[in-house]
Amino acid sequence: MGFGSYDESEQENQEYDADFEDDDGVSTSESSHDGDVEFEFTASNDELLDRLEDIKENT
Repeated sequence: MGFGSYDESEQENQEYDADFEDDDGVSTSESSHDGDVEFEFTASNDELLDRLEDIKENT
């Protein structure tokens, strides 16, 4: 057999383990998070609107 060749009879005799157990997966509740997120903005609304206008003009 040369490089890249294979025995076709081996292809037919392969066994696949398709038995999946419920315990094999990851429970999504293991990673749940109950918490709060807070943001503190230091810029005023006018400053933010001015910055938005600058961005719009440059695109």
